Amino acid sequence: MSKVYETVIGLEVHVELATKTKIFCGCSTAFGGAPNTHTCPVCTGMPGSLPVLNKQVVEYAMAVGLALNCDINQYCKFDRKNYFYPDNPQNYQISQLYKPICTNGYVEIKGDDGEKKQVRIHEIHMEEDAGKLVHDDWNDCSLVDLNRSGVPLIEIVSEPDMRSSDEVIAYLEKLRLIIQYLGASDCKLNEGSMRADVNLSVREYGAKEFGTRTEMKNMNSFRSITRALEYEIGRQVEVIDNGGVVDQETLRWDEVSGKTFSMRDKENAQDYRYFPEPDLVAIKLSEEYIENIRKTLPEMPESRKERYLRDYKLSEKDAGIITSSKYLSDLFEKASEICGNYKAVNNWIISDISRILNETEMDPKEIPFDAKQLAKLVTLIDKGTISSSIGKKVLIELFENPRDPEDIIKEKGWIQISDEGAIKEVVLKIIEANPQSVADFKAGKDRALGFLVGQAMKETKGKANPQMLNKMFAEELKK
Repeated sequence: MSKVYETVIGLEVHVELATKTKIFCGCSTAFGGAPNTHTCPVCTGMPGSLPVLNKQVVEYAMAVGLALNCDINQYCKFDRKNYFYPDNPQNYQISQLYKPICTNGYVEIKGDDGEKKQVRIHEIHMEEDAGKLVHDDWNDCSLVDLNRSGVPLIEIVSEPDMRSSDEVIAYLEKLRLIIQYLGASDCKLNEGSMRADVNLSVREYGAKEFGTRTEMKNMNSFRSITRALEYEIGRQVEVIDNGGVVDQETLRWDEVSGKTFSMRDKENAQDYRYFPEPDLVAIKLSEEYIENIRKTLPEMPESRKERYLRDYKLSEKDAGIITSSKYLSDLFEKASEICGNYKAVNNWIISDISRILNETEMDPKEIPFDAKQLAKLVTLIDKGTISSSIGKKVLIELFENPRDPEDIIKEKGWIQISDEGAIKEVVLKIIEANPQSVADFKAGKDRALGFLVGQAMKETKGKANPQMLNKMFAEELKK
């Protein structure tokens, strides 16, 4: 009988904080600058330079910790993590090992059994990022870019509470959403502002002891993480079934081959020779200071969702989609407040806006128009100035070249035809051109009316008032 295995997964999630300057100096944290232009003696590790802690980093770390149900340690300090690597100019990283800023939190997700499940958070600590190696295959060398060196990070360390790739993705999505709502980070995996190292082991079901774990790096999307997990689970099971032993090591995920490759033996804390950071004093946080940060926390996505269900009577599905992005949620609230028609705003976001975002693979944060422009579009339809079908064309224009919707419809000549005489002329023309549909309607086939209205909308290029068309067709066909 073949053995049945259980997967045990814990995550170390690095989140790049949304400060304008680095953790210990005044250099810019902007993404995409020319190599080695956002640097100074501090973040390049020049002798004699001294770090100065960025206050905003501490406040962001506290906010994330509070939102993740952590205890905030009133006394915390920094340590040196010693290791050599070409993109680490100091030959050490300033981090927190012994006294991190946050401990003992949790995130609630939906587990594999469909029930609510808590993934415990062991700690959250602050640290500085390293630089980046750029590999030049043409010249067979690697170049060092230190723009990222000193960018502030928090590392969120979970307990090994997850049992599948689905639970891992649910946990990461929950983390990302909460942090985005806080404004502490944009959490873009493709830009490296959110990175997950996966610690994974397998054991026989019922076993109390954990198996030997490996750590996987170099995954820049949820899809990559899922693929890497499935591969590594299969690899470890195969090793054990064949009588082998899983090595404790750090692995690199290769997206092209769909395999993991060994980078180095997995280090333990003692390998880094941690010792207290001598250039930074300990941090002491008063209860009043912590409470002031707690009071500034925005409404979290789950609370917002419950309010949408209660106050706006949105469906579970619609409320979930809108609150899945802070930008979409803010767009919904602001536009609804301006135009007073939350149902229409909800429909536009759920249907056409979401469709365009999916087709273009655009992040909601990249939507080029604002709440005022969306509200104006809804108002123009409500007033009968344009039809819903024309509204869809206006929305495309807003994505391509955002401006006042009223200016768009004037430029394009899309103002709705509501003149009774003009509408009647079109109705009579369509009736004359479609005798069979007229006969079908009079024979009791109500669908024929919809066909005739559609033909009229086609004739007017979507500009005819649909309510007037329906009414006038009904009147003319009864004669």
